Amino acid sequence: MAKYISFCLFTLLILTGYYFYQYNEAAKTQLLSYDDEQEKIETSITIRFSHVVAENTPKGLTVRKFADLVEEKTKGQVKVEIYPNGILYSDDNEYEALQNGKVEMIAASFPKLIDTVPQWKVLDLPFIFKRESQAEAVFTGQTSKELLSMIQDPQVKGLGFWVNGFKQMTSSQNALLEPDDFRGQTFRVMPGPIIAEQFRLLKADTAVMPFNDVYQALESGQIDGQENTISNIYSKRLYKVQRHLTISNHGYLGYAVMINQEFWDELPKEIQEKITEAMNETTEWNMKKAGQMNAEQLEAIKRTSPITIHSLKAEQQKKWLRLFNPLYQQVENEVGSDLIKRIQFPPDEER
Repeated sequence: MAKYISFCLFTLLILTGYYFYQYNEAAKTQLLSYDDEQEKIETSITIRFSHVVAENTPKGLTVRKFADLVEEKTKGQVKVEIYPNGILYSDDNEYEALQNGKVEMIAASFPKLIDTVPQWKVLDLPFIFKRESQAEAVFTGQTSKELLSMIQDPQVKGLGFWVNGFKQMTSSQNALLEPDDFRGQTFRVMPGPIIAEQFRLLKADTAVMPFNDVYQALESGQIDGQENTISNIYSKRLYKVQRHLTISNHGYLGYAVMINQEFWDELPKEIQEKITEAMNETTEWNMKKAGQMNAEQLEAIKRTSPITIHSLKAEQQKKWLRLFNPLYQQVENEVGSDLIKRIQFPPDEER
């Protein structure tokens, strides 16, 4: 009997030891798995980047380039989720979404930001930009830092500027070459006092609407024309519902790339540095890509569309400029002549 009891106790000890061994191994495995997952959670950072244009535009491709560079430079620690075509927010409410932290980044066009940075109205003056080299110097050199320093919104940080290029005019009615050609027509415009005043001086009416509504408004005849870059005219097929396109180069479409300030402040310093590196490299890439795309897509419009294409001549441009003199005087009174001159003749431009 004693031998039997001893055997049972021995067997029980063996089974108990085996049980605790298996338990400890499982616990180790679970702990390792948990630690790996925890590390992944703690080091994975997501940036939601919202914009309102198609992915195959200069801005759309530039956002993708930025996302790829950020992921590469942070070794996958930071992921940029892209929401194009206004699928999250339109150009009317994306800035508010950024302020409230509903998205982390946007690239808003200048007219949308004049209420936030009143001095930036100078960037909307017609014909203030005359050369691609001038625009590149303004948006990548010392002047860009000056412009970014003008952002006073504590909820937003400016990271830099991207460009789309020169704007052109389109109409369903007639060629837009002389100032009188605009009289009585209605044009879709982005909100902003300088653009609205430009068309008022041309004796035209304006309609403010989200960019994604423009095609339907043109097709239905709700509006007669619009102003935009070739790449935007091409990507949204606006040339299909317009009869005339004028290569006017009267304005320049650019974007301020912004990030939510609170989100930025919470990022580790080394992550901030990597995002800044990606931003600088992307900006350099964008400057070349935008001009290339606009040139290529103008040729594509010529090949595939019956739209009549006109080019503004030097004498016609002078007439426009004379008409816009009061607008220049108004802006000079509000922001000063120094800033206007710095935009017109940036110190960093290579001539």
